[in-house]
Amino acid sequence: MNREDKKEAKLWQALPDGRVRCELCSHYCIIPEGKKGICKERQNIGGILYSLNFGHLIAAHLDPIEKKPLYHFLPGSSSFSLAMPGCNLRCAWCQNWDISQANERNDPSRLKYVPPEDVFKQVLRLKAKSIAYTYTEPTVFFEYTLELSKMAREEGIKNVYVSNGFMSEQMLDLYLPWLDAANIDIKAFDDAVYRKYTGARLQAVLDNCKRIKEAGVWLEVTTLLVPGVNDDHKQIEGLATFILQELGEETPWHISRYFPQAQFNKIGATPVKTVFEAMSIGKCVGLKHIYAGNMSGAADTYCPYCETALILRDRIFMQENRLENGHCPNCGSKIAGVW
Repeated sequence: MNREDKKEAKLWQALPDGRVRCELCSHYCIIPEGKKGICKERQNIGGILYSLNFGHLIAAHLDPIEKKPLYHFLPGSSSFSLAMPGCNLRCAWCQNWDISQANERNDPSRLKYVPPEDVFKQVLRLKAKSIAYTYTEPTVFFEYTLELSKMAREEGIKNVYVSNGFMSEQMLDLYLPWLDAANIDIKAFDDAVYRKYTGARLQAVLDNCKRIKEAGVWLEVTTLLVPGVNDDHKQIEGLATFILQELGEETPWHISRYFPQAQFNKIGATPVKTVFEAMSIGKCVGLKHIYAGNMSGAADTYCPYCETALILRDRIFMQENRLENGHCPNCGSKIAGVW
């Protein structure tokens, strides 16, 4: 079997009658012979589970780390960002649906195979400070991220996941030792909303956020506000309270506007006012660092103790970093982050 076509997956178990149980994400798909899991990127062939997208890059760019978004992790640095097709969720409002959802254009067999060693040469040539596994869902190309992450660690380059947070316990067991930072997209704070619009379950995402934080990985959270779906006061306050109590008041929260997509265009763009109201709720709950994710006016970092402007940004581009060894130059307070 050609390595460039498919690779035997990690994290699965053989079951009777030729079926397999995938243990990569919290769906734990039971996959009959010849069929694929929910992500469409793992297939049971002859009683063995294969990854179909290993090495088939659909995107690779050098980005500002702020684009992930990560605002308290090596600000102003460059991150080599890559993706392979596929996702284990089916979000109705997906902003990257053209590369994450299964279709003819992003069929892995149509994409050139790039070995991880070749990608790492690019990372070194571009002098990136980190590698970000992003754009689609990195969990579904986990095997590739694991190989590349080990190379990065040897050279002191950081590893970043931008994820929906629906990975399995087994996946985190294997990968957390190699992970340096993550931005987890918590899509709502209502399990019924999660099940209806994404096909996932809220609690699994919350549990994974707590585990990532407990492992010492730098964590930031993103929420895309979709009008009439997840922008009510109860959900916003509930999520802010969860971040405060379970992840810590210093955990940055990025709140973004929704813009209509081809497959979910009956709902208009999120009003700017809604984003600022959500930020106000988060501040009242007690969160120290809240940002507007994809709009002007709320990207700067301030000292939560004396309100001195510390990091100035124009959207995703850092303009000035006034921190002194991670401390506020005015009051001397230590600011949470990896500086």
